[in-house]
Amino acid sequence: MIRRYFFIGLLFILMFSCGQKEKAKLTIATAANVQFAMKELVELFTQQEGIPANIVISSSGQLTAQIKQGAPFDLFVSANMKYPEELYRSGFTTGAPAVYAYGKLVLWTAEEAINPSIDLLDSPSIKHIALANPKNAPYGQAGVEVLQHYQVFDKVASKLVYGESISQTNQFIVSGAAEIGFTAKSVVVSPTLVEKGKWIEIDQNTYTPIAQGVVLIKKDDQIITEAEKFYSFLFSQKAKAVLEKYGYQLKD
Repeated sequence: MIRRYFFIGLLFILMFSCGQKEKAKLTIATAANVQFAMKELVELFTQQEGIPANIVISSSGQLTAQIKQGAPFDLFVSANMKYPEELYRSGFTTGAPAVYAYGKLVLWTAEEAINPSIDLLDSPSIKHIALANPKNAPYGQAGVEVLQHYQVFDKVASKLVYGESISQTNQFIVSGAAEIGFTAKSVVVSPTLVEKGKWIEIDQNTYTPIAQGVVLIKKDDQIITEAEKFYSFLFSQKAKAVLEKYGYQLKD
């Protein structure tokens, strides 16, 4: 009888373990600018493939550092190509990265009394300008390029308030800690923030194109197959429709 219960118990453990394996989730390191689109993309992917996924959000630079330190990510969806290429050269990926979309920069304010414009940035009424840290965040670097293009960087340098990612930059703007700031178009057209404040799209000729890259992280476990499915899905027509909805420009 004891032996019978032992085998029943063992069978239960094996069944439970198999069930857990089937429910293994992808972990997608996601640049903060693409978090809103990524949430919708993951939902569509899970519906289509039955594969769940977790999203880890931060700046591209911080996510790159975490990957180098062994963070258990399966894919890296970056805000530029610099960091995925760095990981590729360092041997952390299964292959070279690919561009999945081009991001667009906007100037955004949550204050109804303000009409955003580059000329306004030097005004005494603007005391703080939010900007993602250009050392870690590609959209922050793009913002710096815009200010330099219009020759106002030195004039407004003391007003700049740096967020560690687009997410923190958005918090500065929404909370009013900064009267205005630079962010990604994908943020201001998201369902969460689409009716919040005012924004203008920045001329794309004033900053280096924000080519956003995706890459598969090298791992030993079997989940790499599921990661490859998401990688392919990101270039599907269904995914492209979502990215376009969030203001991204797709490759020709």
